[in-house]
Amino acid sequence: MMSGNKKRLNLSSVNSAGRSFGGLGVHHQRDLVQSDATWRYGKAGEGQNSVVICHDECPKFGATAVCGRRREMEDAVAIHPSLCRENSSGSRLHFFGLYDGHGCSHVAMSCKDRMHQLVKEEIENPVAVIPGDWKEAMERSFSRMDKEVIQCRDDGSAPMMNRRSCRCELQMPQCESVGSTAVVSIVTPEKVVVANCGDSRAVLSRGGKAVPLSTDHKPDLPAELQRIQGAGGRVIYWDGPRVLGVLAMSRAIGDNYLKPYVSSEPEITVTDRTEEVEFMILASDGLWDVVSNDTACDIVRMCLSNGSGRVVCPRSSSSGIMKNVFGGGENPDKACSDAAMLLTKLALARRSADNVSVVVVNLRKDNLGSSSNLTNQKVCVAGS
Repeated sequence: MMSGNKKRLNLSSVNSAGRSFGGLGVHHQRDLVQSDATWRYGKAGEGQNSVVICHDECPKFGATAVCGRRREMEDAVAIHPSLCRENSSGSRLHFFGLYDGHGCSHVAMSCKDRMHQLVKEEIENPVAVIPGDWKEAMERSFSRMDKEVIQCRDDGSAPMMNRRSCRCELQMPQCESVGSTAVVSIVTPEKVVVANCGDSRAVLSRGGKAVPLSTDHKPDLPAELQRIQGAGGRVIYWDGPRVLGVLAMSRAIGDNYLKPYVSSEPEITVTDRTEEVEFMILASDGLWDVVSNDTACDIVRMCLSNGSGRVVCPRSSSSGIMKNVFGGGENPDKACSDAAMLLTKLALARRSADNVSVVVVNLRKDNLGSSSNLTNQKVCVAGS
């Protein structure tokens, strides 16, 4: 019986393809790209305090990406401070994205390379998208990303096709049993927009409480089960609920062989950035399988409570096993980076069997990064 953490059953040798990282190796992702995901349009901040008008500098952030106990690293993270400006207000928009691939890292790496560009194009296109219509912008971005993956499979000519970005040796475009989750956040001075597709997750800390900003798209969720069955598909329980007995999530980018049962439509939340909003965590299910929302928020809150960023975060005794995902030229915040690293350490200590990737964003208006350092800068995390 396969581990419940496996995203899809290995019907072929697809998961054995690629470079083995073994042990608890850490993957450094270069050229992080934001990902948008699943659409649940709801103002999570409704009924809260009035919106805080704050500066549009990039909030402080940090991230880690760890291979963990898997042979291959299939996660990808993308962060693009000052991605673009909002048409209506002129405010800078900051992009944070996390992708958890399955089958191999092809689709996750493609999302890392392309999703933020697609989001930028949609936001800046007033003809296709009404300014401020986050639902339309994210849905169009996810749909285009999914079509690019399919086009890549069909003819290898899609602009996102970049074999050098992928860390495995799986042959494309022949393989259509590869996919990825996508959870993306756009942070503005007034809003926190999250789009999610799959079982990665975004969690907000507001007023000392953990608030989910996304829904894990599992095949046995009543709405997802009804949609799958309505399209003529089945959910088979084989080491947990799976679409056609194969995929353990009901929405993803890619996975063309399971369409239309597996959807790429994102679910979106738009949350007011009020005085009570503290920080946001984006993470793959390698964290959420073993760490609750409340525990994760408690740990991050502890790390960020020291304004100097000098939180104690014990380093691994094994050289190279745990490192921050950013290189020397970027500007991650130490406290946010330590918080992300501490969460990955906890996940590994609790025997998470999956890759673990975590992004922490400090949303306090008085904890903004330097605009002079971050404007138009691209932060990257990728495997070496």
